[in-house]
Amino acid sequence: QVQLVESGGDWVQPGGSLRLSCVASVNILSINFMDWYRQAPGKERELVATITDGGTTKYADSVKGRFTISTDNAKNTMYLQMNSLALEDTAVYYCHMRKQFVLESYDYWGQGTLVVVSS
Repeated sequence: QVQLVESGGDWVQPGGSLRLSCVASVNILSINFMDWYRQAPGKERELVATITDGGTTKYADSVKGRFTISTDNAKNTMYLQMNSLALEDTAVYYCHMRKQFVLESYDYWGQGTLVVVSS
């Protein structure tokens, strides 16, 4: 069982920056896919950014150029650096990790951390 603990959510003014962290209870070198999702009030959860075990990253169009996903394997931690935050970035942000095997996969979720962008 993998436990994920997020932190870093806060209130920030438009144009500001935040860094979210997601600490895993296991060695993240064993994880195949790591993502950040977010869910804004009244909206469905959406994929924000992905990083694979090979280091490939992918971003939602809405955050490209502003957000950066990264990992620190020594700390078993995934980060989401968020710059130039806008009102529409307000959401609960969730980290997600997947262990992918040939015939099955296992998904793990954090509890979420709230980001509020407001003036």
